[in-house]
Amino acid sequence: MKKINIRTTYKKMLSDVYTPVGIYLRLRDRFRDTILLESADYSAADNSFSFIGVNAIAGIEITNYNCIEFKYPAQKPQQQALQQAQDVPNIVWNFMQQFEVEEADDKAVKIAQGLFGYAAYDAVQFFETITLQSQQAAPAIPLMRYRLYQYVIAINHFKDEMYVCENVTSGVQSDLQAVESLIKSKDVPLFPFKTTAGETTNMTDEAYTAMVRKGIQSCYRGDVFQIVLSRRYQQQFTGDEFNVYRALRSINPSPYLFYFDYGNYKLMGSSPEAELIIRNERAIIHPIAGTTKRTGNDEQDQQLTNILLADAKENAEHTMLVDLARNDLSRLCNDVKVDHYRQVQYYSHVIHLVSEVSGAVPPGTNPFMLLAKTFPAGTLSGAPKYKAMQLIDTYEPTARSYYGGCIGFMGFDGSCNQAIMIRTFLSKENTLTYQAGGGIVAASKPEGEMQEVKNKLGALKKAIELAETIC
Repeated sequence: MKKINIRTTYKKMLSDVYTPVGIYLRLRDRFRDTILLESADYSAADNSFSFIGVNAIAGIEITNYNCIEFKYPAQKPQQQALQQAQDVPNIVWNFMQQFEVEEADDKAVKIAQGLFGYAAYDAVQFFETITLQSQQAAPAIPLMRYRLYQYVIAINHFKDEMYVCENVTSGVQSDLQAVESLIKSKDVPLFPFKTTAGETTNMTDEAYTAMVRKGIQSCYRGDVFQIVLSRRYQQQFTGDEFNVYRALRSINPSPYLFYFDYGNYKLMGSSPEAELIIRNERAIIHPIAGTTKRTGNDEQDQQLTNILLADAKENAEHTMLVDLARNDLSRLCNDVKVDHYRQVQYYSHVIHLVSEVSGAVPPGTNPFMLLAKTFPAGTLSGAPKYKAMQLIDTYEPTARSYYGGCIGFMGFDGSCNQAIMIRTFLSKENTLTYQAGGGIVAASKPEGEMQEVKNKLGALKKAIELAETIC
């Protein structure tokens, strides 16, 4: 197929009087297909950017295991049958190779040169020779969806600069003036949010602790060393769920804040953990394992941190998942090493132990193939990963759908920054779905694991409450 030429133009301005949320709210009602990505970690220049994507002009979408849909600029969608599910990483990368892009020198502009999107947990069947047979259907959203956006607004909070980027290509009309006008507008449209009925869950407390006991027995039998078992909640609502995102980013600031609007469903979250980062020819994973609650009292939090660091069970679990990350990266990378080990990180409702594992990426590596080798994260599945996923499929009463998948950016240059979809809501048909799990090992206590799940969901539940007061 003939190459599709993409030329990225941009306009630079000061951003000191603008906020990403304000700009997003002004743009979302005028343009379809809008996304927002932020980071609460402004301590370093690398993490000081927020991005807004507007108007998808190309991309891929997989709604089932038999067919993939391609969308090219100014053309009707094209469909292709999937002969082998595991061909997907190469198919998607080959799709991206059809775009001829002059690489930008400026980092802020380069972020416009790639696809933003996600792969649901159930998309693992495109990455591994595994078949999931979950007992109940998951919320009906595509398994994978990655899109090229016509406009990408990059805000550098470190320098108070804004880049309004446009991917210019044949057949796509520019509406840049309207984008700039809305950015500068003073009106910020706001709408209320309200919950209806009560919260529901896919299992009772007793059912969850019984499932944890099954996981413990699997560890004793030697089926797995660790397995991550999760629980789902749902809450019906009326109004604007963007208020939930606004509340969540305030209550639980995290390295990965995101709101992806796909029209009939939205994905929004405040994830603390990367699935995979590829930059400067290195692949990076940040295993998070080892969790305790946070009280908000500095002295008590320090005591809980000391207990966590000394906890043999939590430390064994962390070491196991660091080793799994090393093994995953070693499948395609060289010079795999642990850069940081068992660092303490504080979030609004929990305290985590975090490590960093990295490896050298060989030249010409398909980033989707590297994603496939590391997906899903060991911290959302277990070890050994394949067997853990088979048991999860048997033990959990509902398919995971988005939960435990990844979301973020894939660059035409092979760069990647994908977060794990935890601390994340799916909004569909006026229902919020949210889920959390815990790593089960032989030494686990069922009641303690149930409390860990509740701790992890604390920020999400509080965000729903706060969202009702925002307007």
